[in-house]
Amino acid sequence: MQTFAIIGAGAMGSAVAKRLVDHGATVLTCLEGRSEQTIARAKAAGMVPVGRQELAKAEIILSIVPPAEAIGVAGLVAEILPGVQAPPPFIDLNAIAPKTMQAVAARFGGSGVEVLDGAIIGGPPVPGKSGPTLYISGDTAARTRLLEECGLKIRRLDGPLGAASALKMCYAGINKGFVGLGAAMLLAASRSGAAESLKAELAESLPDVDRKLSKSIPDMYPKAYRWVAEMQEIADFLGEDDPAAGIFRGMADVFARMAGDVEGSRLLVGQLDEILATAETGG
Repeated sequence: MQTFAIIGAGAMGSAVAKRLVDHGATVLTCLEGRSEQTIARAKAAGMVPVGRQELAKAEIILSIVPPAEAIGVAGLVAEILPGVQAPPPFIDLNAIAPKTMQAVAARFGGSGVEVLDGAIIGGPPVPGKSGPTLYISGDTAARTRLLEECGLKIRRLDGPLGAASALKMCYAGINKGFVGLGAAMLLAASRSGAAESLKAELAESLPDVDRKLSKSIPDMYPKAYRWVAEMQEIADFLGEDDPAAGIFRGMADVFARMAGDVEGSRLLVGQLDEILATAETGG
């Protein structure tokens, strides 16, 4: 029976843990200082809470946290592994830019710990479906084969450390950037009295776009706070010389505004829901 450690028991981390547990693995986690909701989610997934030092007993340590926490988690793990004989590899699976991934790896400098760059594309694992896909770069020894044997879909990239993070930045820029753009323009239509006409036109001339927004915008509400840092990472990835970086700094502001609304008045949520319901009710 394999033993893994996952730092992060959010929606994705706990679902990845459940997939591993369902395939016979033991999944350790550290819940010090975590909320009751997080503790309950970890318990429901079958994760085993342990002290920080005990995470070193795992075959592989995975970091699945919001982007802003990635470097801090790497530092935490780097503190517990010195002196451990044959320390487990550390895989960062967070939505971070390659430059941030280099900073994560630097936390382990000189320690002998193998650091792998990872990215998750797709939603949390659900029974009956093989996804999401975990892209891993730098895994020349195929250490992640253990994860494959326990039910995770792994694709190893030939590129150097940072290749998987770059892939995630590009994919998320298209996928989540599209959701932010759609939400921003639907809200603009609502303010200007053009919402009903816009929604009807989308349904008629761009039905695929209409279906995508109708599903993805409501799904975004509880995640908007996490997407702020991800958009900032994409802007950093693009760099100051790329004018598109400004687009994603703007997207970070869009999602920050949405996150505040979700936790507050839900005025924007109400406006978006009203527009999205237009086609469903036939106008």
